[in-house]
Amino acid sequence: MATRSRLALRAAVHFLSAGAATLTLSGCNKRIPDSLVEVESAYVTLPIVAGRSGAAYFELRSNNDPTRLTGIASPDVERIELHSSVMEGRMARMRPLDGAIFPDSKLLRFAPGGNHAMLFGIAPGVKAGDKIRLTFRFEPAPAVTAEAEVRAFGNGQ
Repeated sequence: MATRSRLALRAAVHFLSAGAATLTLSGCNKRIPDSLVEVESAYVTLPIVAGRSGAAYFELRSNNDPTRLTGIASPDVERIELHSSVMEGRMARMRPLDGAIFPDSKLLRFAPGGNHAMLFGIAPGVKAGDKIRLTFRFEPAPAVTAEAEVRAFGNGQ
């Protein structure tokens, strides 16, 4: 009789352990996914005059809301600022952006004539045809580093 009790106890412990493991694993499946951002179509245009500012354009896709682009950095650029181009009457003006929030479509575009990144102090050795690394910083998503093709001014704008 003691043997049957031990077997029943072992079966019960095994059943409970398996159930606990199943509950633990099912909890993993319900975990909220990390906010991730993908960088697409990134390119940099060099300035017409050496030593002036260049620009960077790109598309960012997010899998989660809300996500906000807070800045960009590069080892080949001293400083990068986010800007917006707006028309005021017949004049185009640039305004600094303190970040950019992803719209409901979860696609954030920085393109000529609109939002763009201004690159100040591009390393002298960077030339058309090169690739430079850009690190995009977000809230709350982790930073993402991507390569951007370097283009001469007017090529692809």
